[in-house]
Amino acid sequence: MTKRQEFETIKTYAGFEVREYKPCVIAEVKIAANYSSATSAAFGSLFSYISKGNKTSEKIAMTAPVITAQRSEAIPANEWFVSFVMPAGSTLADMPLPNDSRVVLRDLDSERCVALSFRGKATRQLIEKKTAQLRSVAAKENIELSDETRVARFDPPFKPSFLQYNEIVIPVSLSARP
Repeated sequence: MTKRQEFETIKTYAGFEVREYKPCVIAEVKIAANYSSATSAAFGSLFSYISKGNKTSEKIAMTAPVITAQRSEAIPANEWFVSFVMPAGSTLADMPLPNDSRVVLRDLDSERCVALSFRGKATRQLIEKKTAQLRSVAAKENIELSDETRVARFDPPFKPSFLQYNEIVIPVSLSARP
């Protein structure tokens, strides 16, 4: 079974959770494309990196989810950051450098986020609906969110769409964190 990004559930509300994600390392590609093709366009570079496409020809375990994110509403609508989470316990210092200059390694500190789970093909229309839903229910609970939105996809694209498991994950605003 594919390992998943580590987190602790802080509180469960009707329809969403507040989570504390553990520190991790991600391999990320910035891509200018519409949502439906962004992940496909970046996936090859990321998959190559974990499949020995790095300076030490090291194979790195695949983890879930594949994250497609927009960092702010101020950026162009077609600018996406697609990332793979490196295995738990990885540090930037022990990760091999990528052969592909489009792949960037980044350390992520622990982070508090809200998350909403859903099944179905993660289309732009469904993501916009679920993102609006999550932002609305979080606001009703007085949880202030950042502008960033992440689409976390856990299943391969060939899995029947009605069985695909996905999440919308939004960091809690830095100014609102305890």
